[in-house]
Amino acid sequence: MTRQPVYINSIASIHPPCDGVAEWMPGKRLTAVEPDYKQLIPNATLRRRMSRIVRMGVAAGQMCLSGAPEVQPEAILTATGMGCLADTEKFMDILLDRDEEQLTPTAFIQSTFNTVGAQLALLTGNHSYNTTYVHRAFSFESALLDALLLIGEEDAAHVLVGAVDEQTPSLYTILQRLNCWKKAMAGEGSAFFLLSRRQAKGSFAILQDMEMFSGLFTEGEIRKRMERFLRTNDVTNPDTLYPEEYKRFCGEYPTAVSFALWYACLRMRSPEGNRPVLVYNAFFDTHSFILLKPV
Repeated sequence: MTRQPVYINSIASIHPPCDGVAEWMPGKRLTAVEPDYKQLIPNATLRRRMSRIVRMGVAAGQMCLSGAPEVQPEAILTATGMGCLADTEKFMDILLDRDEEQLTPTAFIQSTFNTVGAQLALLTGNHSYNTTYVHRAFSFESALLDALLLIGEEDAAHVLVGAVDEQTPSLYTILQRLNCWKKAMAGEGSAFFLLSRRQAKGSFAILQDMEMFSGLFTEGEIRKRMERFLRTNDVTNPDTLYPEEYKRFCGEYPTAVSFALWYACLRMRSPEGNRPVLVYNAFFDTHSFILLKPV
């Protein structure tokens, strides 16, 4: 359990339209609504060189930082479950087309997982701790855990943490052949959060605790684990967000829980947001709880 209070002081998200999905439609592809990148990434040359996933991640990070312009984070933590797929596919196509000869390194360089975190550091002049987590469905939770440790151990006062994943046609087709979309909608998006040791005027919530576990569990077993987690944190009757509730907006992807956290923060700002919120995420056989408390 987190001893040092960790405040969520700024949030940002790039996601599919939240008002455009009237019902759960398995197999449907949800596409993120992207902002005007010219405002967030003014350098036209740099903007053109970025792939779509990098633009989404960098823009969401910049939007989050703009909510606290006086803050320079001591750490930038990014997470992705699948990485820069479009750039990876582009590099593999070139590899095959040119018979592994006379390859240009650009697509390979831009396909590395830490591209978003690196670009955010370059654009903000940040030379602090910078790490990317690629732990499949636990990627975002791993980044959050690192942020909690950094703040709890007083190694950082402010940490920028976020996630990004994209949905490409080839990924959609491959997962469709594996029957992944029979009960889910394919999604994508990026969400960033500024976590701080001290409360700000516009703080959204306190990030109280989190838990990750994997394996095949019955609904009853998950319920018992959830009750034990809440008892540990002395919380009763929280406002609980389940995957079927928020994934009808963002779709399914490895770091969809980052959208859920963003959505939970907004709920904390609503007139009814005066009680704790528990975010539960499930992706295949991985599960996580994220607990928020009112400021």
